[in-house]
Amino acid sequence: MARHAKVLATAAACAHGRGAQVLAELESLTAELNGMAGPGRVLLLMIRSNHMLVLNSEGRYGEAEAEGLDILRDLTRLKHLAPVWHVELCVLDNLVDALCGQARYEEAEAIARGNLPRAERGTVAALHCGLVRSLNGQGRYDEALTEARRFAPHWDRGLSGSLGLGTAVALHGLGRRSEAETAVREALTDCERFLHPDHPRIREARTLLARITADEPPAPTAEETALD
Repeated sequence: MARHAKVLATAAACAHGRGAQVLAELESLTAELNGMAGPGRVLLLMIRSNHMLVLNSEGRYGEAEAEGLDILRDLTRLKHLAPVWHVELCVLDNLVDALCGQARYEEAEAIARGNLPRAERGTVAALHCGLVRSLNGQGRYDEALTEARRFAPHWDRGLSGSLGLGTAVALHGLGRRSEAETAVREALTDCERFLHPDHPRIREARTLLARITADEPPAPTAEETALD
């Protein structure tokens, strides 16, 4: 029970942006459970999935990808022994983020689209946000905005501001600056309300807001100039 409590505590810390603070504990738990079989093996892979989340938040995307691929291989061997689909979807969501972090947006889109139909609740929301991010990364802003507004995902505190950021990026890419500013301010408010102050999404939102507000307004058209 104590071990499970540690796993839950570290998972909550990772989700809310305090992953760097529990990185050593995650690595300690991984070493402690390494080599275990059955349910202990599933628990180990859950911990390693959280470790992926921390690596992504630290910008260590290549390491996160390598760990994710290794976890997926392990999960393939466990599927006939224990239900692991939820862990698998969490790993795939982290893999989408790792690929986006390396600007491999088409690969990220394929993973997100391919797994959304079998996802549920929180994993639907996470993969949906990853899909929007992958579309934005490819400059497909109309598609990203349509996808972002397609449905209201299951609320998850750890995803606070994520979809709003994707919406803001799409609007900014389409040249709709005032709407983009409104969207990113709302996303930043959500992040500051529900996430730890060190969460990387807060920095991302502030950076995007600075970029949007620094943009010069579009030059007036000839017709607008004539009216003046």
